[in-house]
Amino acid sequence: MLWLLLLQVWASCLWLGQGEVVTSFESSCPQFFFRETPPNEALEPENPAWICQRYKNQYFYATLYDRKERIPVYSAYIYEPGPGKRPQGWLVEPQLMGPTYPKTMEKECTLINHYNVSLEKLSESQAILQDYKNLTGLNRGHLNPNGHHFNYSSRMATFTLTNIVPQDEKLNGGAWNNYEQRTMIRNTQGCETTYVIVGAVPGNNYIAKGRVNKPSYIWSSACCVVDNNHRKAWAVIAENDQNQVQLLTLGELEDTLTQLYGRGQVSLFDSECPRE
Repeated sequence: MLWLLLLQVWASCLWLGQGEVVTSFESSCPQFFFRETPPNEALEPENPAWICQRYKNQYFYATLYDRKERIPVYSAYIYEPGPGKRPQGWLVEPQLMGPTYPKTMEKECTLINHYNVSLEKLSESQAILQDYKNLTGLNRGHLNPNGHHFNYSSRMATFTLTNIVPQDEKLNGGAWNNYEQRTMIRNTQGCETTYVIVGAVPGNNYIAKGRVNKPSYIWSSACCVVDNNHRKAWAVIAENDQNQVQLLTLGELEDTLTQLYGRGQVSLFDSECPRE
């Protein structure tokens, strides 16, 4: 029985996917952006990391990560919902510690047991599981939700702490979930391809003794390609302490984010995506 227990422990720590810290999305994983055009520099934090999120040798989405606040700025993906179970387990990004570490998205225990990485060193570069324990009124909120992906591999790739923010639990399970699961289905009717960028505005509060920022707002935007000549867009924003979601035009969201981030005019998609 002992060998069986050891086998189970070993199997639980096997690598699960791959993520890659890159120098730009234009050159590394542009396919997740409408017309291969990422958001402009107005969203970039002081210490950014560009991550092409990969699992089983396939890219599934792109994440701009804020190393200082230890939360993602945004995740960009193509909306492809499908049936299936919710994956279990959480991953972290070794390359946030430096380029000499594996490109593979790993479990914490794998890095500790097989790569001689201390939890303290890992925690210097990103959020870890301990940061999200014993939360009150908050939970782990996916920016890129697993339910917007078509199979187990693509859903598993969203279970990394580089895709998670401390989100109001009532919002996460209420109005935001309603937007993700119902409004998106309704709005994407007739869309050939829907490009999504969902993000978080850093706030003034923190969890884990000041380590991880609690966003003040959660927002999402979509650019739908109906055919070669027609596109439509929409957006939402929610304060991260209220169970309410506000529906906006893409232009309204960009103007709102311009004010909230204070780094210049925000542009989320290529100009061919309608702002009205």
